[in-house]
Amino acid sequence: MTKTYDLVGIGNAIVDVISHGDDSFLDNMGIEKGIMQLIDRERAELLYAAMKDRVQTPGGSVANTIAGAGTLGLTTAFLGKVKDDALGRFYAQGMADQGTDFPNPPVKDAPAPTSRSMIFVSPDGERSMNTYLGAGADFDAGDVDASVAGHARWLFLEGYLYDKPEGKTAFTAAADHCRKGGGKVGITLSDPFCVDRHRADFLSLIEGQMDYVIGNHEEWLALYQTDDLDAALAQAAAICDIVVCTHSGEPVKILRGAERVEVPVTRITPVDATGAGDQFAAGFLYGMATGRDLETAGRMGVAAASEVIRHVGPRPQRPLSEVFAEAGLI
Repeated sequence: MTKTYDLVGIGNAIVDVISHGDDSFLDNMGIEKGIMQLIDRERAELLYAAMKDRVQTPGGSVANTIAGAGTLGLTTAFLGKVKDDALGRFYAQGMADQGTDFPNPPVKDAPAPTSRSMIFVSPDGERSMNTYLGAGADFDAGDVDASVAGHARWLFLEGYLYDKPEGKTAFTAAADHCRKGGGKVGITLSDPFCVDRHRADFLSLIEGQMDYVIGNHEEWLALYQTDDLDAALAQAAAICDIVVCTHSGEPVKILRGAERVEVPVTRITPVDATGAGDQFAAGFLYGMATGRDLETAGRMGVAAASEVIRHVGPRPQRPLSEVFAEAGLI
């Protein structure tokens, strides 16, 4: 019997390896603070060896979102590729343990090892990501399970997947299956450098295939190459049904046609900002998948993000349902 999913994600299946590193450490290692850098296998091994207090978790931006949404009771799945190595088996088991289906079994003969991201957290909570794409980036259209993507009510796509041609084909296949099944398709813009690399493709996707887009203010400014955030969001809202913009400690802006919502954010000093955007998306998409209005969905996103930045790691350490109950959202 075919299973219907409330929310399905597709993206890079990456093991996050998190450690602490102050500014001098980052400078000495040649790490640019606060962004995601793609690295090769040799540098990945070098940085891994330099990590003193590793915390290891199944990760990847959209995978983190799906895992967070799963703690809220949604039926979830994540489509991605890992090798049948120690990290790959750890990843697949970790997703299953957190209640998210991982339909693609680890691949024995994958040419590259399982993807991993070395994340260094600074004393101010900023995170600097160094990502070796590995097997996850070889995910292509043939790896997309049509019975999963085609029975997703909401599908969430990771912009980073566009960094390799194989990812683009997987992206398109999953979106096509979902749309044919009557589902909603959306994308996260991932980061400003990802936007710069794929601006034309992203603009075409947003106009022609996406029902919703989630990004932060830097990503939206990069997409439309402007310093005027409201102008950028207005352009996006003219071609896409739902447009969402997060802005660190500033209010979240959500547009749907003529409707515009701003959701306030309470400023706190993060222990680790890793996963803030991912968990905002988890809360927001839970709200949308369960029929909430835009403001309530936005408040759910803000509550989820606020929870995850209070500890090290990109996924909630307690069910988001508890967080929402405390905030009077459910």
